[in-house]
Amino acid sequence: MDRAAIAVRAKDYISRERDPGFRAEVEKLLSAEDWKELEDRFYRDLEFGTGGLRGIIGGGYNRMNSLVVKSATQGLASYIIKTFPEKAGKLSAAIAFDSRNYSREFAEDAALVFAANGIKTYLFSELRPTPQLSFAIRYLGCDTGIVVTASHNPPKYNGYKAYWNDGSQVVPPHDTGIIDEVNAVREIKEMPRQEAISRELLEIIDRKVDEAYQAMVKSKLFRPGLIKEKAGEVKIIYTPLHGTGAMHVEKVLGDLGLKVITVPEQREGDGNFPTVAFPNPEEAAALDMAINLGIKEKADVVMATDPDADRFGIAVPDASGKFVLVTGNQMGVLLADYIFLSLKEFGKTPKNPAMVNTIVTTGMQKKVAEYYGAHCVDCLTGFKWIADVMRKWENAAAQGRAGVNSFVFGTEESYGYLVETEVRDKDGISAAALTAEMTLYWRSMGKSLLDRLDELYCLCGFWQELGISKYFQGPQGPQIMQGIMDKYRQNPPAALGGIEVTKVRDIKDGVDGLPPSDVLQFFLSDGTIVSVRPSGTEPKIKYYATCCAQTGGALDAARAEAGRKLEAIEKDIRLVIGD
Repeated sequence: MDRAAIAVRAKDYISRERDPGFRAEVEKLLSAEDWKELEDRFYRDLEFGTGGLRGIIGGGYNRMNSLVVKSATQGLASYIIKTFPEKAGKLSAAIAFDSRNYSREFAEDAALVFAANGIKTYLFSELRPTPQLSFAIRYLGCDTGIVVTASHNPPKYNGYKAYWNDGSQVVPPHDTGIIDEVNAVREIKEMPRQEAISRELLEIIDRKVDEAYQAMVKSKLFRPGLIKEKAGEVKIIYTPLHGTGAMHVEKVLGDLGLKVITVPEQREGDGNFPTVAFPNPEEAAALDMAINLGIKEKADVVMATDPDADRFGIAVPDASGKFVLVTGNQMGVLLADYIFLSLKEFGKTPKNPAMVNTIVTTGMQKKVAEYYGAHCVDCLTGFKWIADVMRKWENAAAQGRAGVNSFVFGTEESYGYLVETEVRDKDGISAAALTAEMTLYWRSMGKSLLDRLDELYCLCGFWQELGISKYFQGPQGPQIMQGIMDKYRQNPPAALGGIEVTKVRDIKDGVDGLPPSDVLQFFLSDGTIVSVRPSGTEPKIKYYATCCAQTGGALDAARAEAGRKLEAIEKDIRLVIGD
């Protein structure tokens, strides 16, 4: 884009942006003639994708700011009004926000746009977790919802997730319909806050939804009697990583009688995340402070949620007392095992029990489900697709169709778990509560979570996974990533890590019942699956590999075999992405 075109777009933005801070940023860049920075801020509009918005906070059309948020909300409002004409004057929305910088301001911006469009909006007064927003939509009977969050991204990011009336993030055909409306926005309707309140178009909600949500989480536990009896035997260290989780985790686990020690330096919401480089429980370093406190307190488990408390991670001590990080895949295996085991023990297993995971999640979960006589159904990456499977099963059951699967658990490799149906997104709060109970249960059996994981390896084979992400920033980033995908499609590898590729599955146009998605999967002759896809929320390309080595009673040998396979596969991948 030439400088003249950049200047035109920058001046247009300045004329429309009402926030003085964001407007001043662009004015300063124009005055300084910082064309490189201006190009990055204006070479495109920040894309309202199938999950909403996510980008760097700042002035410009390719940034997260008040004007971009208002425009997105106007498009969403227009789509909701057109989709539900029979509810004119009775439409409603729920909005939550996390601890990130400008989250509160963006949430209120969105609420006042909804109000100006005649949509009653329920807004939390303080930060709340993403899963509670999903719960609130269903609990209050809303038609849509928004949570302002950039999940686990670095501090300079913020984002905006759009939800449908069943509490799930939007999927086809609504996703593209909303995108079209957002792209068509020319005028944004707004209403002053006091007018919205006086006309009952804006209502602040807190306690009534908080208490209902916490009660729901506690209702999903299997053994409250065991917790009451044994709670004093387990010590839990918890960190919300400067996010939204402390309020609910402390309250729910505290009500159960469990001793929870929250890392004091990370308890309060802070969008600058001063103690961590990445506020993501997937990152080992994010749990360092909690693990150090766990060592000091001789804790039984260290828990962490990300800033919007939808992701959940743990670390547990091994036999020597050293804390070991449990991966998202392993945690999904442990929870699936515990849920199926408990349903069976209490005679509560529904007909056709099934769990849902994604195509890049470990194959071990399917083995665990089969062990209990259950199904494991996979879907595209992203929890909205797990929710979509849930929706389809419920609709089929409502139509009286025979043999419909009954949902009992949903999980994805990126530390996401759903143990309830009242929420339609991953829920780190309910995962924390059930993990506390699970820890107590296996302790009562004389085992740790690591002991149980090893038992499952002996039953299902030793499974190990690999994840690689490579960022491609700037205007050229999308083209570079597309080039990588094009080369794979034009000339797929004959082998990865020295293991023959026997099948390639390209999901670009939809296949095997999966909707279209820019994903390639390579199936290797030994059963290993390698998947590659550009991220839908960040400028990066992501690789996933899951492989299995049979134990034959020798778990250490199986670990070594799986490790060798993945190391060789990783070398081949890095040759392609330039690391």
